[in-house]
Amino acid sequence: MHFRSLLAGAATLALLATPALSAEYLGGDVMSTDIGGKMVLTDFNGMTLYIFDKDTAGVSNCYDTCAEKWPPLFADADAMAEGDFSVVQRTDGTAMWAYKGMPLYYWYEDAAPGDTKGDGVGGVWHLAIE
Repeated sequence: MHFRSLLAGAATLALLATPALSAEYLGGDVMSTDIGGKMVLTDFNGMTLYIFDKDTAGVSNCYDTCAEKWPPLFADADAMAEGDFSVVQRTDGTAMWAYKGMPLYYWYEDAAPGDTKGDGVGGVWHLAIE
């Protein structure tokens, strides 16, 4: 009986240690992933997405050097809004995804799924929280 209790406890710990996926959006291109107890938006590979305080709803203000460090989550030319996700037209002719109006970006120093090195950079970059 003691062995079964240990086994059940180990299984529970394994489940809690694994990042949980709560939802998939945009056909699975975006997911909501538990990272450090927060439901963070990630791409299909688990790479963290961020928002920028200098953007406004439906407008990206990150171009040139900024966009090199903070690549946009690009959308196909024929992409259509879906739920809380909308398409932002950038001044360079490309389109990107936004969540609740706020454009979504990656951070170039995040190397692995679940990395959140961009959170708080410059006091203006933050995790895209669901």
